[in-house]
Amino acid sequence: MSRAFYSRARLYDLMFPGGGPAVDFYRTEAHRQGGRVLEIACGTGNKLIPIASDGPSCVGLDLSSDMLAEAQRKADERGAVVDWVQGDMREFDLGRTFDFVFITANSLLHLHDSEDLVSCFRSVRRHLAPGARFVFDVFNPSVRLLAEADGVRRTRKSLSFVDPDRGSVSVDVAETYDAPAQVTRGTWYFSTDSEPDFVVAPLEIRSIFPQELLLLVSLGGLRLVERFGDWSGQPLAVDSPLQLCICESAGSTDTHAPPLGLSPARGS
Repeated sequence: MSRAFYSRARLYDLMFPGGGPAVDFYRTEAHRQGGRVLEIACGTGNKLIPIASDGPSCVGLDLSSDMLAEAQRKADERGAVVDWVQGDMREFDLGRTFDFVFITANSLLHLHDSEDLVSCFRSVRRHLAPGARFVFDVFNPSVRLLAEADGVRRTRKSLSFVDPDRGSVSVDVAETYDAPAQVTRGTWYFSTDSEPDFVVAPLEIRSIFPQELLLLVSLGGLRLVERFGDWSGQPLAVDSPLQLCICESAGSTDTHAPPLGLSPARGS
C-alpha cells in the first residue's frame, strides 16, 4: 500500500498542490449527482474539501492518519465540514449509503491483487444509494513507457517544488516494471542542495489494462456506464492519458462470492 510514501502529508501537498481539471470534474459531477458524497483514499482532501465547501454532506476515507490529519487542518482552515474516517478501501463498512462515491489520482492502483480490487469494488457497491454513481480514474497503461522502467535513477523536473522550510526540492525516481505482477516498483528520492536524499520512499503502482478493468468492475457488482480518456470527456483511445470511469450498481450481487479462480466446476 506504499504507506511510507504517504506518511509525510505536507511534502505530498507541496509536490501535488491540487486544483486543475480533476478537481473541476469531480466537483461538477458531485453537484450534478447531488446528495451525500464519499471519497475513498481521500488523502489530504484536495478534491473533497472543494466539494464540501459547496454544501453537501461529505465523508473522506483514507488509510493514512497523517494524510487525514492534514486534511482536517485544511478543512478547518476553509470552514468546510467533512467527516474524516481512517479505513482500508479493500474492505470498509460506514453503515450508510452515498449518492456519489469517487476514487481519484490513481489511488486504486495501490491495490496490486485482483482480489483486493474486486473487494474494494464490492465494498463501494454496498455503499451506493439507489441511483448513485461511482467514478474513478486510473492511468491508461503505455507498454512503451512500462518497458522503459529500467531501474535507473532520474530527476523528474516536473515534480520539483519549493519547501518553505528547506527551499528548492528536487525529486528523483528509479523504477522497474514487474510484468507478471503488472506492478511498477519505484523508489522516490527527495533532495535539496544541502540535504541530499532527506526522504527515500518506495512507491509501487499497479497497471490495469482497459479490457481487464471491465472484468474487475463487473466482478465487483458494478456496471460501467461511460469511460473517457481525459478530463474533457474525449473517448478512450490508444494514446489517452487516463481511464475515467463512471459506474453504477449492477443490481443484486453476491458480495460474499468466492475469490477469483474459485468458481464452481462445470456440472456441479
